[in-house]
Amino acid sequence: MADIQTEKAFQKQHIFLNAKQVGAKKRAQRWYKEVGLGFKTPKEAIEGNYIDKKCPFTGNVSIRGRILTGTIVSTKMKRTIIIRREYLHYVKKYNRYEKRHRNLAAHMSPCFIGVENGDVATVGQCRPLSKTVRFNVLKIQKAISGSKQFKKF
Repeated sequence: MADIQTEKAFQKQHIFLNAKQVGAKKRAQRWYKEVGLGFKTPKEAIEGNYIDKKCPFTGNVSIRGRILTGTIVSTKMKRTIIIRREYLHYVKKYNRYEKRHRNLAAHMSPCFIGVENGDVATVGQCRPLSKTVRFNVLKIQKAISGSKQFKKF
């Protein structure tokens, strides 16, 4: 556990802090869960050694409510990403649509490795994790093309 302790707060998976060792094996125990809704638990969440209490796979966060998708536009924050969701808004006067977007902050667990701007993220709603974060990343799809265009159509 010495390599995990990089934060000011003591990093632990609460359920196994004082667990008794059963059997002769000295393998470290790791608790994880299925979030449901058809999303698989990433391999890194099962086999990794990170500790994140806000992770939907290894932490104390449940996914409920809306499931949204969007394009990642910023990964500059620690464990938080900004997702851009584009949509069309109808203007009745001109009988046409205009493009609009909303930015959404989401918590990204360390189990997602190699995430870059332009990738498509699927997020699920959870309890408020901070002032602006109310969503958690559930799945990442790598970007196919690097061109900037309206992604819906």
